[in-house]
Amino acid sequence: MPRDPNIPDAFDVYTVVVLRRPPDAPEMSDEELDALQTRHLAYRAELARRGAAVANGPFFGQSDESYRGMSIFACDAAEAARLSDADPSVQAGRLAYDVMEWWVAAGSLAFPHAGGPVGDRRSMPDD
Repeated sequence: MPRDPNIPDAFDVYTVVVLRRPPDAPEMSDEELDALQTRHLAYRAELARRGAAVANGPFFGQSDESYRGMSIFACDAAEAARLSDADPSVQAGRLAYDVMEWWVAAGSLAFPHAGGPVGDRRSMPDD
């Protein structure tokens, strides 16, 4: 069977962490939330400064308000999970996360501020 020309021959595979608000997130005062958000943003900025995360940002207008934001990491899923465990908002129980691989057509994304390669180039496994 001929290969579908709309399916890429190669993919760039990125580690993605999606942050979400768990249903049992603890209640906090506005002052506590502000301080926690400051620590959370500083931690995510430090991950970017170190090159561990190449993109971070919040979601707005999402259909499910529990989804709060996303990061693309320049490491494998286990390291991304370890780094996410250290996020102050995760430690406080205000955020939880899901880690996954994201496969996109090779060359479709660039991270010009990354200090090195991001993701792995792979071919789609044959069925």
